[in-house]
Amino acid sequence: MELRQLRYFVAVARERNFTRAAERLHIAQPPLSRQIQALEREIGVRLIERGARPVRLTEPGRLFYDQAVQALEHVEEMTEMTRRLAETARTRLGIGFVSSTLYGHLPEVIRRYRAARPEVEIAVHEMTSLEQIVALKEGRIDVGFGRIPHGDPQVARVLMRNEPLRAALASSLGLGEGPFRLTALAGLPIILYPKAPRPSYADQVLALLRARGLRPPVVHEVKELQTALGLVASETGFAIVPASVERLRRDNVTYAALDEPEAISPVIMSTRRDDPSPELALILRLIKRMYRDRGIPFGV
Repeated sequence: MELRQLRYFVAVARERNFTRAAERLHIAQPPLSRQIQALEREIGVRLIERGARPVRLTEPGRLFYDQAVQALEHVEEMTEMTRRLAETARTRLGIGFVSSTLYGHLPEVIRRYRAARPEVEIAVHEMTSLEQIVALKEGRIDVGFGRIPHGDPQVARVLMRNEPLRAALASSLGLGEGPFRLTALAGLPIILYPKAPRPSYADQVLALLRARGLRPPVVHEVKELQTALGLVASETGFAIVPASVERLRRDNVTYAALDEPEAISPVIMSTRRDDPSPELALILRLIKRMYRDRGIPFGV
């Protein structure tokens, strides 16, 4: 007995007409009739009353119909369950990142990972460092790249590097490319990002200023790096940004080096503590290899 025969029989029983059933099944009527006859011969019982118009089922045919419907429904459920299981079993990797890491080496990390594991489905999510911690614990991401140190016991972190900071200045101010001591910029308004949530990278910048007793005359807080750079270009103030942002060229914006040893921002890779996923170990290996290829000290 074949599933095809069960489907044919159920179609005839529902349509109560061989011609309409054949049209619904997209086959010719003679093959349909032959399959129903073959099914009756196999089970040794007549299921359909021949010559009746419309088609009627015999008493055994009605019983067989009920069982055939249940069997087909069960097969459909098994098929769907198997498909869902296969989809669930497919490896996925969720990556969280703060926007500034896109101007650094994160795109290259993702490219190298895709090349090594083309069968893995990657989902990337822009989120703050603190949002990454929550997303890791909730299972929405598997690895995060941020800048804020944390002490959550459920999350492990690896310092990838301490990135130097730069002052983003309006080129039209004619202040040059530094290096500057921060005291040289003390009279300028400052533009901080992100505005929320806190603590954030903005608090790292404020801590750097406070450690030197600096209080800018005006503080502008904005949501995003791009907005901060736009305000810099308009001479609204200056911003302190990671060195990798220098790749983001913008009219009337100059990136000046800072003569401040503590003007750094960590780039931190965060994962769930004791997560055994081989994908995370692979990513870490790829990062170390990339740093080695580019002469960048890892963890410094």
